[in-house]
Amino acid sequence: MTTTAEPTDAAATDGPADDARAHDDGDLLVDARGVKVHFPIKRGVVFDKVVGHVYAVDGVDLRIRKGETYGLVGESGCGKSTLGKAILGLEPPTDGSVVIDGTDVASLKGEELRKRRKDFQMVFQDPMSSLDPRQSVESLLVEGMKAHGLASDDKATASRLRELLKAVGLPAAALKKYPHEFSGGQRQRIGIARALAVEPKLIVADEPVSALDVSVQAQVINLLEDLQDEFELTYLVVAHDLAVVRHISDRIGVMYLGGLVEEAGADDLYAQPLHPYTRALLSAVPVPDPTREDEREQILLVGDLPSPSKPPPGCRFHTRCPWRQETRCDDERPQLRVLEIDGVPSSHRVACHWAEDIESGKIQPHHVDPTATEQDLREEQDAPHAVGDVEEAVQYQHGGHGAGS
Repeated sequence: MTTTAEPTDAAATDGPADDARAHDDGDLLVDARGVKVHFPIKRGVVFDKVVGHVYAVDGVDLRIRKGETYGLVGESGCGKSTLGKAILGLEPPTDGSVVIDGTDVASLKGEELRKRRKDFQMVFQDPMSSLDPRQSVESLLVEGMKAHGLASDDKATASRLRELLKAVGLPAAALKKYPHEFSGGQRQRIGIARALAVEPKLIVADEPVSALDVSVQAQVINLLEDLQDEFELTYLVVAHDLAVVRHISDRIGVMYLGGLVEEAGADDLYAQPLHPYTRALLSAVPVPDPTREDEREQILLVGDLPSPSKPPPGCRFHTRCPWRQETRCDDERPQLRVLEIDGVPSSHRVACHWAEDIESGKIQPHHVDPTATEQDLREEQDAPHAVGDVEEAVQYQHGGHGAGS
C-alpha cells in the first residue's frame, strides 16, 4: 500500500500574472509546478510501518525556456539533485506536474515514459560509475540510439558516432576503447556524447565537473556551451560551485531545504543577492582582490542544515538567519515573489518576508544562537531508534533495522 505524505505548509507559488506569462510563452520547454518528492521513513520488526517522510523537494515551481541554461545551486542536502531527477522522471514526484515540451512527464509510465526519454537526457556527476565498464564507447553510444530507433542504417550510424566524438573533442579511435582507458575529463566527454546520441531537447547535468581537476573543468564547461549552440540544447545545471554556475548560466535558482529561495538572471543575482541565504553563499566565495576581500560583507551561518525529515515551520531558513524577525518568520512560509525595490527587475524573485527592509538597511543583522538539530537531540538522548535523516530512511527501505531491532 502506498502512503502519501501529509501536506506541509504552503509551497512557494507564482502569482496569476506570472502564470499567464508562462502559458503565453511559446519558448517555454520545462514547466514544473508544485513538485514534491517525499521519501517514506519506515520502521518495524516484522511489518514495516511508515513513521515519517523525508521532504527532499517540497513544493518547487521551475520554468526553463528553450535554449536557456538554468543553474540550480545550494549546499549539499538541499534537494537540487533530487529535483533534477524528478524533472526527468528518474525519481517519481510525490505531487505536482512536470511538463516538458507540452507533455506531462510526471504522468507517464512504462513504455510511454521510455519513448519520451529521447527528448531529455542526463549527464551524471561521476562519469566512471555512470558508464558500463564492460561496454566499449561504441556500444555505449549505439545502445541508446537503437533503443529509440535511430540506428537502423549501419553506415549512417557509423558516421553519426564519428560526428559525436568529434563534437566532444575525442578521436574516432576512442570508439573501440573502454571507459577505464580514459581520463576523468575524457570519460565525462563520453557521457556527454552518450546524452547527445539520441538528439535530446533538454539535458540535466548533475554536478558535471565537480569530480574533475580545475583545468579540466574549464574545458568541459566550454564544451557544454559550444554544444548548446551547435545542437540547440537546453540545460539544467545542478552544482554547488557558484563560479561555475555563474559562468555557464542565463538564470540561477537558489535552493534551501527543498524549496527555491531566490531566482534571477546570473548577473543580477551576483550583483545584488537579496535573500539572506544567497547573501551568505556569495560571501563565502573568495575574491582575488585583497582590499575588496577585507571590505566586503562576511556572513557566517550558525548551526547545521536542519533535517529534511522535520523541516522548520514557516521560513525554512529562519533557524540560521541573521535577519530573523519575531513575526512571520517562524510560522509563515514566504512565497517566491517580485520585490518592490527600485532597479530590481521582475525576473528577480525572492522568498523572504523582509527582503525590502533588509536591502534598505531598516532591518540589521543580529547574533544567531545555534539551534539544536534533530541529530543533536538524538545523540543527547541516546535514542538510536528515533526517526532520522535520509540515510536512515534509505536503511529502512533496504531492509536494515539497526542493531537493536
